[in-house]
Amino acid sequence: MNEEFLKNIHTAHFVGIGGIGVSALARIMLLKGAYVTGSDRERSIIIEKLEEDGAKIFIGHNATNVPENCDLVVYSPAIAMDNPELVVASESGAKVFSYPRVLGILSEGMRTIAVSGTHGKTTTTAMISEILVGAKLSPTVVVGSLLKKTGTNFILGTSNLFVVEACEYQRSFINLSPDILAITNIDNDHLDYYGTIEGVQKAFAEFVEKVPANGAIVCDPNDPFVAPVLVNATARIVDYTKENIIVPLQITGDHNKKNAKVAIAIAKILGVDGIEATRLLALFGGTWRRMELKGKIKNGALVYDDYAHHPTEIKATLQGFRAKYFKWRLVVVYQPHLYSRTKTLLNDFAQSFGDADEVIVAPIYAAREAPDPEISSEVLAEAIRAHNPNVHVGSNFSEIENYLRDTITPNDVIITMGAGDIYKVGESLLG
Repeated sequence: MNEEFLKNIHTAHFVGIGGIGVSALARIMLLKGAYVTGSDRERSIIIEKLEEDGAKIFIGHNATNVPENCDLVVYSPAIAMDNPELVVASESGAKVFSYPRVLGILSEGMRTIAVSGTHGKTTTTAMISEILVGAKLSPTVVVGSLLKKTGTNFILGTSNLFVVEACEYQRSFINLSPDILAITNIDNDHLDYYGTIEGVQKAFAEFVEKVPANGAIVCDPNDPFVAPVLVNATARIVDYTKENIIVPLQITGDHNKKNAKVAIAIAKILGVDGIEATRLLALFGGTWRRMELKGKIKNGALVYDDYAHHPTEIKATLQGFRAKYFKWRLVVVYQPHLYSRTKTLLNDFAQSFGDADEVIVAPIYAAREAPDPEISSEVLAEAIRAHNPNVHVGSNFSEIENYLRDTITPNDVIITMGAGDIYKVGESLLG
C-alpha cells in the first residue's frame, strides 16, 4: 500500500460512494484514520456498512456535501464531470481523482495480481483471496462484491501482495501495473464505450503489454477472443485450462469451475501448493449477489439473487441453477441494465433464458443513461418470447411482487437477476 500517498490524506470525499469499487477505497481511508464523507443517489447495504464504520454519507449530490479543506475527492467513472461536487472540489484545489486512478496509486510498489475479464472476475478475485488468506500470505484485496467471511469488499493485509479486480469499463484497468494478470475471458460488453469487440480487445492488449517480462499472464491462450490480445505480450503465458484439478466447489456452474482453475493457477505462481490451494478453495462459499441464496418463502419456494447482466453471464448462471435444481421450476425476475446494452445485445439477451421456466422482465435500470424510446422491457420481453414463451412484463417492483405472491409454488426457485436494485424484490418476498 502506498503509505506516502495515504499519510497526506486527512479528509477524503467520495462521489458515488455506494459503488462497489469506490466504497472499497473509502474503507481503506477509514482504516487509515481519515475523516471520510461521501454521496450517492440512494441508500444501500454498502452505504449502511460504511456509516457503521464512521463515514458520513449524503443521499443526493450537492456542492455543500464536500467538506472544507478536503485533501482528496474520489469519483466513480460513472459520475458525470459536471457533477456539482466535482465542480466545487476542482475549484477548491483538492486532489480530484477517479477511482481507477487512486487504485493505481495505492498499488504502487506492491506485487499486484490483477483479475480482468468480461465475466467471472469478481468470483475469481474472491477465490484467489480465499486461497491466499487461508495460506497465511496476508494479501490486501479489493473485490467487486462483498466477501461472505468478512462482509466487506476489502481486506487489509500485511504483505506486499495486492489482489485487485481490474475492470475494463472506460479502460479503467490501464491505471494498474500488474505483475500477474488474469484474463478470465473477453466478450462484447461496454460497446457503448468501445464500439466493437475489436475495441475491447485493443484495451486488453494494451493492458497485457504492461505486464513485465518476469511476470505472468494467466488465461486461455486458445480462446479466439483472447488470443489476439496476447500478440505483443512479453510475460510468460500460463494456460489455466491445463490445470488438472477437481475442486468440490460449494457453488455450481461450469463457469465457476473455470474460475477455480484460474485461481489455482495464480496460487501456484505465488508458491501455494496445488493440493493445499484446492483444499482451501473447497471452503469458498461465494460472494454477495453471485448465485446468493437469500432465503425461503413460507410456502417453501427459494429466493436467490444474482448480479448477471450480460447474455453470456445470464446463460452460464442459469445453467448452474438448472444443474442444481433440475426438478424445480426456475422463475427469473430480470432487470435489464442500461438502455444501450439491452439494445445492442437484444438478440443475445433473447436467447439467454432457455433454462428458465418463466421470465419476468422489470423496467430497464438506466444507471448513467438517458431513456431511449427505441428500447424497453416490453421490447426485450417480446424478443425473449420467440425463444421462451412464458414471459411476463412488470411495470414496477410492486406489481412484480404481487404477481409472484399470486403465482409461486413450493417447488419454485425465484432468481432476481441484474446489476441494478432488483434484489429488493426478493427481499420484499422474504419480508
